[in-house]
Amino acid sequence: AERIGYPVMVKASEGGGGKGIRMCASKEEIEANFPQVQNEAPPGSPVFVMQLCTGARHIEVQIMGDMHGNAVALNGRDCSTQRRFQKIFEEGPPSIVPKDTFTQMERAAQRLTQNL
Repeated sequence: AERIGYPVMVKASEGGGGKGIRMCASKEEIEANFPQVQNEAPPGSPVFVMQLCTGARHIEVQIMGDMHGNAVALNGRDCSTQRRFQKIFEEGPPSIVPKDTFTQMERAAQRLTQNL
């Protein structure tokens, strides 16, 4: 956290639904929150630290693929309205993203899926 800068998110890999994740603004907060993050996830779940991106949006691209490497982007949604790091509602299509930017995101997600 000292290297990447504060604030950070301390997150259990196998957390979810707002559990196993805490925002920390200092070393002292990490020391206090780390045991809580571990206790809210299954035993042995890896815990990682990532820099908090303030003002970011949670935009998802919906992809469908098959076992033959075919993939298609179906649509997308803005999942930015959250409470305690859990989505409250999803808005589709994501009107906050310019159409040409979202088209590029869909194409990138499709290419990624085709390479799995």
